[in-house]
Amino acid sequence: MKLAAVSLLVASALTTAVSLDARPSESESRAVTGSPGCGTSHWFNGITQYHSVDVPTSANQTESRSYSIHLPSSYDAKKPYPVVLGFHGSSSIGLFFELDTGLSGGKYSNGTIMVYPSGLGGAWAGANYSTASIPQDLAFISTLLDELRNGWCVDDSRIYATGMSIGAGFVNTLACSPVGNNFAAFAMGSGSFYTDNGTPTASCTPARTPLPILEIHGGSDTDVPYAGGQGEGGVEPAIPDWLATWTARNCPTAQLANTTETLFAGDVHHTTWSCGAVTGVVEHWKVDDMRHCWASTTLDFSQIAAGQGPTPIDGSTLVMGFFARWVKP
Repeated sequence: MKLAAVSLLVASALTTAVSLDARPSESESRAVTGSPGCGTSHWFNGITQYHSVDVPTSANQTESRSYSIHLPSSYDAKKPYPVVLGFHGSSSIGLFFELDTGLSGGKYSNGTIMVYPSGLGGAWAGANYSTASIPQDLAFISTLLDELRNGWCVDDSRIYATGMSIGAGFVNTLACSPVGNNFAAFAMGSGSFYTDNGTPTASCTPARTPLPILEIHGGSDTDVPYAGGQGEGGVEPAIPDWLATWTARNCPTAQLANTTETLFAGDVHHTTWSCGAVTGVVEHWKVDDMRHCWASTTLDFSQIAAGQGPTPIDGSTLVMGFFARWVKP
């Protein structure tokens, strides 16, 4: 594809991403009902603020978990907003994912409530090094969603989840659980899918189908190899196998179709799978020379840690553009 065409593709994705916050017009058939938190005003909008929530445990006790939230500077307490939850990688916290991706910036999320949970021990459930169990982290997110709906004005049909590395793996765990039914779509970057790796102990029971899935991965990722195998926290699937599993979950074979385009002098491969009239229900971007990082056209912290420079594609643009296409039925 010529450079001009690539520029149009990226510009189109960015325009779509910004439209995620668009107030539904009166001509739309979808009726938007705000959550119980509509009408509650908040101070210091436009500045990330830090909170904790008590999560019930199996021992009839509670466990304090932390998260941060970034409201639009123009937050209107009577307007239902889309919500994006962002999950950090290992040895990290929500703040670092927010800074690395830039998702709280108006370029990506103007008019969107951004939420960054923090995992116990700097990680999320699923790896052999994880502090929390899968039920613990699922209970945290379920409780957090209730707190968001009760405390802020949320459009319940436009809640999304994204993450990187083990955070992306936990986004997949969400999609494979009943809690996943709260979300309209899921997007993962450099995902380590320990709980959905094709082994006999892996399990995935999506709450509904189809579930829109986006994954971005580096062909030169040595931490989470594209070909799969033993990873730092357990066995990881080959990304093509993982994608094939999700396309099968989302669509009968007879209705499944895919298209692939090669961009940036052969370095980037973009594949979308459609199910009948439902276009792009699974989408994948492979960047051949990208290592274990968040894709970005400007240098980010994860790229520095991976020992590489910017990538041809911008993950935050693509993620928000993907989310803009989906509303929970």
